[in-house]
Amino acid sequence: MVSAAGLSQRVAHLSPSATLSISAMAKAMQAEGLDVCSLSAGEPDFDTPDHIRAAAIHALQEGKTRYGPTAGIPALRRAVAEKLQQENGLPFRPEQVMISNGGKQTLFNLAMVLLDPGDEVILPAPFWVSYPEMVTLAGAKVVRVQTEEARGFKLTPEQLRQALTPRSKLLILNSPANPTGAVYSRQELAALAEVILSVPGLYVVCDEIYEKLVYGEARHISLGSLSPELFQRTILSSGFAKAYAMTGWRVGYLAGPQPIIDAAITLQSHSTSNVCTFAQYGALEALTSPLSAAAVEKMRREFSRRRDLMLQGIRSLPAMTCPQPDGAFYVFVNICQTGLSSVEFCQRLLQDQQVAAVPGVAFGVDHCIRLSYATDRATLEKGLQRLEAFVHSL
Repeated sequence: MVSAAGLSQRVAHLSPSATLSISAMAKAMQAEGLDVCSLSAGEPDFDTPDHIRAAAIHALQEGKTRYGPTAGIPALRRAVAEKLQQENGLPFRPEQVMISNGGKQTLFNLAMVLLDPGDEVILPAPFWVSYPEMVTLAGAKVVRVQTEEARGFKLTPEQLRQALTPRSKLLILNSPANPTGAVYSRQELAALAEVILSVPGLYVVCDEIYEKLVYGEARHISLGSLSPELFQRTILSSGFAKAYAMTGWRVGYLAGPQPIIDAAITLQSHSTSNVCTFAQYGALEALTSPLSAAAVEKMRREFSRRRDLMLQGIRSLPAMTCPQPDGAFYVFVNICQTGLSSVEFCQRLLQDQQVAAVPGVAFGVDHCIRLSYATDRATLEKGLQRLEAFVHSL
């Protein structure tokens, strides 16, 4: 066994992904024959649409199995740039786009090329579990800003202004958000933009991986589309995992100012090199095929129905509250009235009722848990019944 003293300092304080660890526990229990309702995974339960899979198969049959350009195949970079121009109002050129092994690698690459020790990264909480770990690996400092449930867990201009210091280098903005499902409106983004532009040298990375999964009256707006000045400060991270049910394909993209993208490409050339070649042709099909819009909309509508089912079940329970999520496929539930920590709540829920949820402490908020509705409705209904039984048992 390797002792902790033998590891590098940069990994000594890293925490394992709580979302993946809970999912692993649930799968182990299922392997033992237990009937587990998993409401923990951030992964659509749909198959990748047929036309996307067919495009990757065709690429394989054509021998698209060799090394490709580190930054991605040119056709995919062009398609991403066109998508960002037409759908998001972001005038990125193809050379300002880098293809990576999923959205997670785009953010890791960005942290490595943009941040230095002593730099500060403003991170609204709740946050996706990997954000602070990436900042830590880069040697920078995380400045957590606790958002309020009453405001839908959204960062306010006042909170952003108070968090700023001369060392502020980057703001991480995730909309639609994991774990809360929060979606920032145009007015809310404009108010934040005023503060951002008042600080020279402050960049914003917008994680928009859930952009196509919004519900009701909510609309996704890209921060960088609000003004040319803001566009110069904006770095966009996204990918194909959530909207196209392509989690295992590992294809994401980063778009931003040319020097940052060039540096990220250089870094990637010394780490993972190019993304799986034939998977990129599947991603290209996802962006360019007229069949994609209907496939995504079918999934989005089903997620919307599941969201309503989940909200109805949660809001009927005593001692539990949550704001309405307008995007993604999660609800972030306040459990503070139960008197349990999020870890204790999730462990007991899994042991007593075989329902897997994710402790909110992993997202920076210990009085909440995250439940995913990226599963079939029968599982959701059974999970909600078991959750009700567990809460009443307390």
